Amino acid sequence: MIRTVGRVIALLACFWLLTACSQKAVRPVEPRAVTKAPSAPVTVHIKLRESEGKAAWKSSPARTIDNLWDRLFALYRLPEIDHPRIRRELRWYLSHPEYLQRVQERARPYLYTIVTEIERHRLPGELALLPVVESAFRPEAYSRMRAAGLWQFIPSTGKLYGLEQNWWIDLRRDVHASTRAAIRYLKKLHTDFHGDWLLALAAYNAGEGTVMRAIRRNRRLHRPTDFWHLRLPRETRSYVPKLLAVARVFAHAEEYGIALLPIPNRPLYAEVRLDSQIDLHLAAELAELPLEELYRLNPGYRRWATAPDGPHRLILPLEKVALFQERLAKLPQSRRIRWERHRVRRGETLTQIAQKYRTPVAVIRQANRLKGNRIYPGQPLVIPVVRTVSETLLARLKKIPVSPYRPPVKIHVVRRGDSLWKIARRYGVRVGQLARWNRIDPKHPLRPGQRLRIRVADAGDPFKSVVYTVRKGDSLYKIARRFGVRMQDLHQWNRRRLKGALRPGQRIRLYLDRSSG
Repeated sequence: MIRTVGRVIALLACFWLLTACSQKAVRPVEPRAVTKAPSAPVTVHIKLRESEGKAAWKSSPARTIDNLWDRLFALYRLPEIDHPRIRRELRWYLSHPEYLQRVQERARPYLYTIVTEIERHRLPGELALLPVVESAFRPEAYSRMRAAGLWQFIPSTGKLYGLEQNWWIDLRRDVHASTRAAIRYLKKLHTDFHGDWLLALAAYNAGEGTVMRAIRRNRRLHRPTDFWHLRLPRETRSYVPKLLAVARVFAHAEEYGIALLPIPNRPLYAEVRLDSQIDLHLAAELAELPLEELYRLNPGYRRWATAPDGPHRLILPLEKVALFQERLAKLPQSRRIRWERHRVRRGETLTQIAQKYRTPVAVIRQANRLKGNRIYPGQPLVIPVVRTVSETLLARLKKIPVSPYRPPVKIHVVRRGDSLWKIARRYGVRVGQLARWNRIDPKHPLRPGQRLRIRVADAGDPFKSVVYTVRKGDSLYKIARRFGVRMQDLHQWNRRRLKGALRPGQRIRLYLDRSSG
């Protein structure tokens, strides 16, 4: 009897195990479940396993999808995380649909190139939207840290990743070159942080050293070392949530009531190789293309022509390529640049000639194969000349404000427990500014009900305040040109600071378009 009961129990156990296994095998797997971000003491590292990555990329539907957005969403790899910081950024994006519309319009010429490179290197599709956070998809964006382009490379990192920067060209603004460089950098960071994409993204914003130090600090304190628990700069703490939020908004656009601008899943533009330097105004005429559009497609070129030493290439709409190449073939190299012939007069210097023709001394030296600045009366010089139309357009493309921008004034009513330090931190300003705006002593205690004036651009305001530290060799003209503002605006914004000559280390304030980075 006992033996019979034992057999029955064994059979029941086998049946239960088989049933459980079969149920587990057919249970559907959610590809991108919304997970709660950890609250201490759990450590969560977001990492894509190599086997998962290879399987996913083999089945990528890039060639069978007509809409580029659908192709991009199919490449998403980062999990959707539920966290207060992400919800805060979500609320901002959803309350500014006009901003999302502008970003999509700016992204249209560049997004196919970026998605293609992201897919080729097997990176999470969400990274293709990083330029939304970095530059609002503006190749001309320039930050207070001297970062430039869609991917906001600072000069040193740009040079490290092969992005040449000189008088003629800034490859940080070249979409193709900077995208390839950004992908190399992101892959390096992904390796440095052992496959944790959130830490890699934080390092892209704040630098590897900053993130490494934050991790070491948490280890010493026996705290979690994932992104959500690290003590990082305020900008970095919101940087990663912004990317995750905007990726979610676009992926669930219909659910959120956001209109997606249709972008075809095919190249709209092609790279045309040239064999010499060419005036961009002439190139636009050959391609029957508005000059403004040519600059928009080739934002790496800083002047009126392509660089003398290359790269010799132009990005053109597909439908314009054949016409451009046909006309260019009939045009000799000598007619692709407008040259002036100048005969040196007695007492003239190379600097004076350069100022007359609005051309750098180095360019005149290069064009005439001069080793130094010595010239002699009667010497013939050839000088590449800037076309007036191109210069005017370049100024217009920088969108220089027509009048000085004055940030809006907020009124803060002091509450019990408030201090100048707490209020300054809340609004992202300095204690000294608060005291100056309200003509109060920083050491004097505040009283509840007191009203304080605060000049600060809010999240919905198109301008932001930037403090620039003057470097050796700077002038107001150079600073105004670098940031695309007018000298009279600089004077207006810094009336108290600019009473004498500029000094290295002096701090001046500018108000820039928020989407410029």
